Amino acid sequence: MRVITGTARGKRLITREGDAVRPTPERVKEALFSAIQFEIEGRRVLDLFAGSGQLGIEALSRGAREAVFVDVSRDSAEVVRANLEACGFLPHARVEISEFAPFLLREEAPFDIAFLDPPYRTGLLQRALPMTVERMNPGGVVVCENPTDEEMPGEAGAFRRVWSHRYGKIMLSMYRRKDVASL
Repeated sequence: MRVITGTARGKRLITREGDAVRPTPERVKEALFSAIQFEIEGRRVLDLFAGSGQLGIEALSRGAREAVFVDVSRDSAEVVRANLEACGFLPHARVEISEFAPFLLREEAPFDIAFLDPPYRTGLLQRALPMTVERMNPGGVVVCENPTDEEMPGEAGAFRRVWSHRYGKIMLSMYRRKDVASL
């Protein structure tokens, strides 16, 4: 697993051993960042269910102003911190050890980009999406990763699904405000 492009291009990232974390495959990550490549510079990013932190780190490498990494696992938070340090992004990041709901309820500053990639088939994504859209700037984008056999809603709060694409057994879905033009 590596950073694809930007200031940390080519940096290798570590991940937790075992099945507790499922890193986003590189080709899926490339497709995700191709879809939002012109929206990253100077933005505030949320990497919810961070795991190794690779999505938020990729955003920082591409010019995001700040990234907040949230994971319930202390081990994952340590991996995220190690990856941030290796890439030189610690000054632009915050790592939170928390369940998603309490974090989203107490976070006051809005996000421009949010990545939601929780453990599959747990219902976490369907519960986190409506809460996440409430913490987004009006022009923000939420990108979700889920297995293709898991149904995603067409709408969540003021946001609607504007793009979905299948990559083998993985589905990426992008949500934007209903009153903002889609891609």
